[in-house]
Formats: sequence, C-alpha cells, structure tokens
Amino acid sequence: MMPAPATPTEFRRPWDNPATALLIDAFHDNSIDWKQLKTEPRVVAVIHKATIGVSGLDPAYFKRHDEARQRGYLWGSYHWGVAGEPEKQADFYLDKVKPAANELIALDLEDVSSTKLMNAEEALRFIRRIKQRAGRFPVLYTNHASARALTEKFADTELADVPLWYARFKPEVTDFPKGLWPTYTMWQFSSELLAQIVVPGIKPDMDVNVFNGTVAELKEQWPLTRAAA
Repeated sequence: MMPAPATPTEFRRPWDNPATALLIDAFHDNSIDWKQLKTEPRVVAVIHKATIGVSGLDPAYFKRHDEARQRGYLWGSYHWGVAGEPEKQADFYLDKVKPAANELIALDLEDVSSTKLMNAEEALRFIRRIKQRAGRFPVLYTNHASARALTEKFADTELADVPLWYARFKPEVTDFPKGLWPTYTMWQFSSELLAQIVVPGIKPDMDVNVFNGTVAELKEQWPLTRAAA
C-alpha cells in the first residue's frame, strides 16, 4: 500500500491545501491566457515586473495592468533592483508605475552577494525611500540565502515591518531563516526551475506563488502594506 500523502502545512506544500490563495508573477516574455486562467478560482492576484534600475520599463506592464484590472484581479508590480543609486531607482519605479493605493508594490532583491545587483544596504535605502514617498513599505521579494543575510544584518530595523515574499523552489522548508520574519507572507514555489503545480492559462515558465492564508484573507489584506490614514 502506498503511504498517504503528507498533510499540507505552512512550510510543507501549502499549495496543496485547496483553501490557500495563489498568485502569479509575470514579465513580458510570459504568456497569459486570461480566459483559461479565470477557471482557477484560487488565482486572484497578478504581480508584474514593472521597472529595472533607473531607466528600464517592462514593455508589457501597462497593457497587462489594464487587462488584469478589467478582469477583476488584484494587481501588483515589482522593481528589479540593480547595483547603485537605490533612491533614484525607487523614484523611477514610483514615477513610472504611479501605483494606486490598492495595488501592491514590491522590490525584487535577487542576490545580495552579487556585485551587479542591489545589495543589502542599498535595499534598505530603497525601502526607506519608498516609505518616505509612498507612505507605505514595499513587499520584499528575495531568496533563502538573501533572507538569511538580511536577518543577520538588519535584525533591529524596520525590515521587520516589510512583508516577505520568499523564493524557495522545494516542496518543504525546514530551515526558514526566522528573525526579521517569523514566516513568509508569500512563497514563490514554482517556476521553470521546478514546476510544482499546473495552473490553467499559463506555461510552466511562469512563476507561481502561494499566499500564507485563504483567498478571502488575501483579498482583505491586499495590497499587504498601506499608508497611514
């Protein structure tokens, strides 16, 4: 007899729990069949690459923004951080995107050890600039190694108030870097590196994320950070 599959938990295949909400995140090279995507009721939000550095704009951003909003999806955008001038990068992102109060904003911090990408100190400066201008923090996307480095470096900073969008392509996590964050807010678990779920309307190269909560909770908490009233 085959053993029964393990029960999904917060850190073990939470996407297998039919109550959890799913999100997709895309950039211009990803294709989306909106009609097919709508057949998956757990996908209620779309996050799209918007800007990179101080001059790069995703060519599909505004078209996808309008398509998603017209179809009733929650919307979010992210900035891909590169080395240097984090305040200028934050300004460029906000000036280009002009995010509405009900739209998620995020920083994509790929690898704090890379000399070509935004490092930990620059990320903190970017986040502070966003808070200064927008009145709210961005969500922070980063991988396990960078989350651990940030926890070790900035334990007593406002990063603890920044929701974590955790990238880890494995079915179970036993070594989540607790400290700044007791858990993740969103977990990017499936991509072309390791496709762990089939979502109608998108190809396996599309990143898929699970929210640490239900569809109703995601809708209630969106855009995950808010400006003070």
